[in-house]
Amino acid sequence: MQASEQIDRGAVVKGLAALVREAGALALRSTRSPIKSWFKGAGDGSPVSEIDLAVDRLLKERLGALLPGCGWLSEETEDDPARLGCDRLWVVDPIDGTRGFLAGKPDWTVSVALVEHGRPVIGALFAPASDEMFLATAGGGATRNGTPIAVARAGVAQDRATLAGSRVAGPPRLLERLAATTPGLVLEPKVHSLALRFARVAQGAIHVAFASRESHDWDLAAADLLVHEAAGTLTTVTGESIRYNRPVPTHEALIAADPARHRAVSEIVATLARTPR
Repeated sequence: MQASEQIDRGAVVKGLAALVREAGALALRSTRSPIKSWFKGAGDGSPVSEIDLAVDRLLKERLGALLPGCGWLSEETEDDPARLGCDRLWVVDPIDGTRGFLAGKPDWTVSVALVEHGRPVIGALFAPASDEMFLATAGGGATRNGTPIAVARAGVAQDRATLAGSRVAGPPRLLERLAATTPGLVLEPKVHSLALRFARVAQGAIHVAFASRESHDWDLAAADLLVHEAAGTLTTVTGESIRYNRPVPTHEALIAADPARHRAVSEIVATLARTPR
């Protein structure tokens, strides 16, 4: 399907929300029984389970029916280079936060985004254990369980001093270095789903969130749209916006926050990068 072909975004969002909820319910039901899991090969080392694959199959079949002709990129499907010729494609993580899912933690999600010309235009993120549905459309805002959400704005120009009290989530080593140079930060517990970590910024529950290098399109696309539609900023640590559906769908380290905190924290991280450890 070419992006020039108009779609009814409202209808797509409605169908997508129902489908993602169905996929999440399938995964949640599966936690009542033992789940087969293993580690991916080729030096990846990340876990995958039979439920990741079952949810992936469900989403691929049903999303294809919801909006035929789109390309496909999913963590649990072998990459097809044909996607690079698609103006519009689905970007999917059947279970984002598989480690947490297998450990019985609640912070895992089903993440789906529709990407056009390198940017997400529709996003759905469902956290089944907490029954939270996040939805966003480009230019149409973001919601959590039907209620509009927005990042927690700092209200003043931010610097090291005024960042005190900001709730920050991300890789532990980075947080420790950041806290050592920026007094008063509140370090949040690990959020296993990277998409949910950024969604917490979109809803204002976390002020700043980081992602390490090598996160993938499927970890980010839906959450990226949520943050931006909630009036936040999500970029690389050097300020570049994220482009999706590239030949190698991985990204540099990222920061999400309201615009004022984003500027302040980006400057601090840049200083840390120049400072010997």
